Amino acid sequence: MVKIEPFEVEQWMDRLETTPGVLNVAETCAASVSVDDLVQLCEDKDAPSPLMLSRKLTYGAIRGSEALRQRVASLLDRASDAEPLPADNVVITQGAIAANFLTLYALVGPGDHVICVYPTYQQLYSVPESLGAEVSLWKLKQENGYVPDVSELEGLVRANTKMIVINNPNNPMGSTTPRATLEDIVTFARKRGIIILSDEVYSPLYHSLSHGQEAPPSILALGYDKTVATGSMSKAFALAGIRTGWIGSRDKSIVEAVAAARDYTSISVSQLDDQVASYALSAPVVGPLLKRNTELARANLALLGAWVDRYAEVCSWVKPTAGTTALLQFQKDGVPVDDAKFVLDLLDKTKVLVMPASPCFGLGRDFRGFVRMGYVCETAVLLEALPKLGRYVEEHLMAKR
Repeated sequence: MVKIEPFEVEQWMDRLETTPGVLNVAETCAASVSVDDLVQLCEDKDAPSPLMLSRKLTYGAIRGSEALRQRVASLLDRASDAEPLPADNVVITQGAIAANFLTLYALVGPGDHVICVYPTYQQLYSVPESLGAEVSLWKLKQENGYVPDVSELEGLVRANTKMIVINNPNNPMGSTTPRATLEDIVTFARKRGIIILSDEVYSPLYHSLSHGQEAPPSILALGYDKTVATGSMSKAFALAGIRTGWIGSRDKSIVEAVAAARDYTSISVSQLDDQVASYALSAPVVGPLLKRNTELARANLALLGAWVDRYAEVCSWVKPTAGTTALLQFQKDGVPVDDAKFVLDLLDKTKVLVMPASPCFGLGRDFRGFVRMGYVCETAVLLEALPKLGRYVEEHLMAKR
């Protein structure tokens, strides 16, 4: 029997996000949009409807429609130095979570070694462990802005290292791995024939980079065939409800391996989901949609930043540059709080929901006192939640004056 660790963040979310009256600032998707919203955003008012309601609901194209796969390929090709990625090198999946699972299931097994950035989404290191691989955690450091230090790879790599796993932008940190660092990772991997899996589910939401810093490309844009990029419509595109993601690779043997594994799981995605995703990534829609989500992220991050500044006595962070998540540390009398108890008590007293980092991202031992916040929610939710969080902090963490 395969042993797989409890998926902590998903179990915490499942238990708590349906609390009556919850102010959910734990959610990590950009505030969701409807199909009607997409139509309103579309710059071509003569564009076809998002849904072809007369189409018979067969399984549809097994690997995803040609239109959707081509649009995903174009997304992955941004700022590319390589030949255009063919649509045939993209497989559509049920979200990025299925994309990651299928990639790991198809490519990793007993006797293999995987290097995975840490912290990150637990799936990326727990699934390879469940498949019998050994996993070394590539720990991100606060003093480096939670950007991977490529010089550390030499001390982590082994003769049997099969894969390096990265996450850009990073969840939960909201940090960006820049192009130069990605190129160094590619150089390291290419010399050793190591596959790189890049979870890009929060890309291309690079909304708060420093002045003059360019948004990094997909890992597929850097000219190394043994790379895999996964992503979805959930986070940067605000369409979690259609459960549509993808796997892309320049190595056709990798594409065929994940497609073969997929035959044993989901066969195809819903035709309706495929149509909505294709419409959202079409030229008249994708620009306005990303503009909407980028502006929302910037506006909400400014609100959160002002809040952190106000409560700097007990709260600290490394300000995010991308994605939808931030990691905040809370202290009382200079000592990190018990983040799990903090989250539960905060929810009980204020209905504000955030996620505890130690159980969800720190293996129960790291990131004590940290909580993850999803700040790209509807601004009205954040405006209601932050004052309540502030009053809680004043009452429970700050010294009485």
